[in-house]
Amino acid sequence: MKNSSIIKKLISKITVIGYCLLVLGFVSCDDMFNPAEENKRQLEDLTKESTYAHGLLIYAYERLPYATTTQTDVATDDAVTNVTNNTYLTMATGSWASDNNPMSQWDNCKHGIQYANLFLSIVDKVSWAPSAASKQQMFIDRMKGEAFGIRAVFYYYLLQAHGGYADDGILYGVPLITVAEDGSSDFNQPRATFADCVKQCFADCDSAIALLPDHYEDIKSEEEIPAKYLALGANVSGYNLVFGQKAKNLLSGKAAQAVKAQVALLAASPAFRDQSGVTSAEAATFCANVLKGIGGVSGLDDSGNTWYKNKSKIDNSTTTEIPEIIWREDRRQDNDQEKENFPPTLYGRGSVNPSQNLVDAFPMASGRPITDPQSGYDSQNPYFNRDPRLAEYIICHGSTFKKNVISTGVDMPNEDGETNDNLNSIETSTRTGYYLKKLLREEVSVSPTSSSSQYHIYPRIRYTEIFLAYAEAANDAWGPQGDPTGVGFTAYDVIKAIRGRASLGRDEYGFPLPGGDEYLEEIKSDKAKMTELIRNERRIELCFENKRFWDLRRWQMPLNESVKGMKIEKVDPEKEDSPLKYTTIEVEDRKYDSTYQWYGPIPKGEVLKWSNLSQNKGW
Repeated sequence: MKNSSIIKKLISKITVIGYCLLVLGFVSCDDMFNPAEENKRQLEDLTKESTYAHGLLIYAYERLPYATTTQTDVATDDAVTNVTNNTYLTMATGSWASDNNPMSQWDNCKHGIQYANLFLSIVDKVSWAPSAASKQQMFIDRMKGEAFGIRAVFYYYLLQAHGGYADDGILYGVPLITVAEDGSSDFNQPRATFADCVKQCFADCDSAIALLPDHYEDIKSEEEIPAKYLALGANVSGYNLVFGQKAKNLLSGKAAQAVKAQVALLAASPAFRDQSGVTSAEAATFCANVLKGIGGVSGLDDSGNTWYKNKSKIDNSTTTEIPEIIWREDRRQDNDQEKENFPPTLYGRGSVNPSQNLVDAFPMASGRPITDPQSGYDSQNPYFNRDPRLAEYIICHGSTFKKNVISTGVDMPNEDGETNDNLNSIETSTRTGYYLKKLLREEVSVSPTSSSSQYHIYPRIRYTEIFLAYAEAANDAWGPQGDPTGVGFTAYDVIKAIRGRASLGRDEYGFPLPGGDEYLEEIKSDKAKMTELIRNERRIELCFENKRFWDLRRWQMPLNESVKGMKIEKVDPEKEDSPLKYTTIEVEDRKYDSTYQWYGPIPKGEVLKWSNLSQNKGW
């Protein structure tokens, strides 16, 4: 993309971005309200007008590839959708191709990288605060750190979506572009190796960590100001303007540490580890660096697995941090998710239907898998005495939601005589016998006559994800109870804390069992079984957060597990009090090819356009 086209897009966009007013409050009134005689700005003009220069960074932020709704899970064994033209549905059922790839991150992330590179090329030349040397340097450092960290995010998502083995047997990433391109640039660039792309991500994260505070928070005394800024004359108000609480949803040093941990876990995973240059021990160390800042497992948020419905924390999130979340978007007041996913009797679209496969992944309340002979699981009473997270995340037959009992059986009216929530009853009914509950606020109404909204928080990175990443990497490197680096906690410790938060290890009445989480204790010395358990805990804790698709591929697990559902019907339809019959049904086949589709394609159009750009094997 040429710089001139970027400037034109930027100028048309920047007027609607209010964030500039927040960060650039020191810009003079003349600069704000008296436009230049001619509103045709070139690249050199950006160094003179900080508002427009900062817009480049904002444009990069706008391209961050974080989804705020459940999307890709319906392309996995965790869910299906009842929206027949959904692109992820068609992809998962056989249409995935290099020229038909809804998982592609190519254009968006490459554009984001260009904006970050362009900003980095001018940030040192811009007059951010010409009257105060300390503010000038603090703004340069902060925004430069943000740009480095954001660039690492874009490369991480590109590697996840497009990294893979070419026909020559080499594991490639994407072309590495670290300077702004213009009309004279050579766009016919080969892909860098995956290992070199990972090194660049690490370097960018390290640059961000060196320049940014762990957290954006107001300070109260000059003793808290870093020496380099004090030497330039910084004071408390100036420091708070740049690094204070109002900047808290920007990329921070802690967020950059977490991105580095995510990159390392990807690189150390079975699909990439042979040529990534990253070991599980290194990935565990990077994860531990994030977690040590909150005291290790003692810092695990007690309500972190239900952050999305903690009204008091969400409502106060403009002034109070949510301890589960490392980095997030600004909160939003809406009811979009609820419109899309409430059951139809509650005026929702019922779009995302959790699978029986996922329901079966939830253990019993005792912590034992339902496949364990000692679990006590009853296939004809399948929701009794299960992991409490099942009731938190998924609406099953008989669940009470918004004070309504939801009926998902066949020809089984609810208490109001309605059957629209029944299996395959109408277009918006569930196809699996389940509805989504996680991420939704029950206080919301989407009734056409009494619609209401609530605040929602959309995390970009959660602490629970990094805890699980540590457990996965540490177990792979050192086994369930290994801690050779002395961080003070092990993979076993993490899983014990996460399952303890979920109240596992209890009997059907909720009382702790004498042996606690007996299953965890039985396998705590078995690396292979702990690997299975960690992966299952990740599946449960991060369900519907767009993680499963990428996890299956980086673990090189089977992709073609068909999606199942639950058919519930009366044994004797003529009797009101008839016992129920539960039958597992096939809902949707998955048509992936594990011989090559563990790695996504380079867009076909790009390969045809640029002779130096190699395609991944099989595509």
